[in-house]
Amino acid sequence: MKVDVLLGLQWGDEGKGKIVDVVTPKYDIIARFQGGPNAGHTLIFEGKKHVLHTIPSGIFRDNTINVIGNGVVIDPIIIKKEIEAIEALGIDLVPTLLISKKAHLILPTHKILDKYSEEQKGKKKIGSTLKGIGPTYMDKTGRNGLRIGDSLLPNFKEKYNTLVAKHKTILGDYDYQSILDEFEPEWFEAMTFLSKFTLIDSEHYLNNALKSGKTILAEGAQGTMLDIDFGTYPFVTSSNTTTAGTCTGLGVAPNKIGEVIGIFKAYCTRVGSGPFPTELDNKIGEEIRKIGHEYGATTGRNRRCGWIDLPALKYAIMVNGATQLSMMKADVLDTFAEIEVCTHYEINGKKIDYFPYDITNLNVKPIYKKLKGWQEDLTKLESMDDAPKAFKDYITYLEQELQTPISIVSVGPDRKQTIIR
Repeated sequence: MKVDVLLGLQWGDEGKGKIVDVVTPKYDIIARFQGGPNAGHTLIFEGKKHVLHTIPSGIFRDNTINVIGNGVVIDPIIIKKEIEAIEALGIDLVPTLLISKKAHLILPTHKILDKYSEEQKGKKKIGSTLKGIGPTYMDKTGRNGLRIGDSLLPNFKEKYNTLVAKHKTILGDYDYQSILDEFEPEWFEAMTFLSKFTLIDSEHYLNNALKSGKTILAEGAQGTMLDIDFGTYPFVTSSNTTTAGTCTGLGVAPNKIGEVIGIFKAYCTRVGSGPFPTELDNKIGEEIRKIGHEYGATTGRNRRCGWIDLPALKYAIMVNGATQLSMMKADVLDTFAEIEVCTHYEINGKKIDYFPYDITNLNVKPIYKKLKGWQEDLTKLESMDDAPKAFKDYITYLEQELQTPISIVSVGPDRKQTIIR
């Protein structure tokens, strides 16, 4: 058996949570491999909306185990609230939610450091969600981090205090004490709450599951263009959001990777600062935002909107080894008589069709191809046989350009509004 991977190909917010929920019945285990509560995976079914931040998106399906992998960073306060919201629906997570002992903990001082760092950058801020993700990963790579498995040790409080003392030294005269006094008791209360869940050596658990014939789906957070190595640096997240992150975030060998399902919107969005070649800072962009309800699931911030970007998508498909694609939110474009697709960039008078280094500091002009819109309501579509010709043509064109099959098409937010091709 091999681990299938599902991840985002753009700047996040592609709709990964919905598709994980849709395909979960095919899998025994859903495993998150990176990121933290900066993620916002939205699922809608039976008329109710659910937003997950740390818990894998298979949690609402019966008989599925959900694993929070070692590559994830956990805020005990946030995950406690998330768990309590799910338990209020009558779902017992204790038997089905497993947490890697190697997952790092976000401390209250990590969030204070995040806020402090953004304030120091002024106009050069990267648009952090201020959830403490970056400082936590910095402590991880700096070999100072606190892992959830440490909570089983007799000197856990001592290890916590040592790390907090280090953070206080960095913060200096910054006014942090009132924030720490507010959140520290709640943090330890949440750690006690989490002690009822099973902590596992996730790399052994998952590899043994593969050997026994279990099916596993690895769920990514954020998107490829926010990858710490391959994204639009420095306006990126702090983890590897690509397929390679599955290997390091779950302890799965490269030769154990199976299908790689890349998720993308029929257009493009981005939250926060950073380059966005196809951004539409005009009425069209505002219309896409309004129709698509493009506001951050985690931050509530307006998402920047634009036309689909093929050079960036081709790049994301390449670095991930995507074997199939899922196109999301096609219904948002229902009213447009004409849809534009960015096929190339023009940089210093030169036309290119690939994603270049340091796009942050380049003057990039997108070159567009215009396609006919379908101007029909897709939200009630149940089969591609009944789809408008212009919509089929849009899919065919994208498949030809991206050289990868589009196997799933989403035509609405509900899990039922999904067409498997």
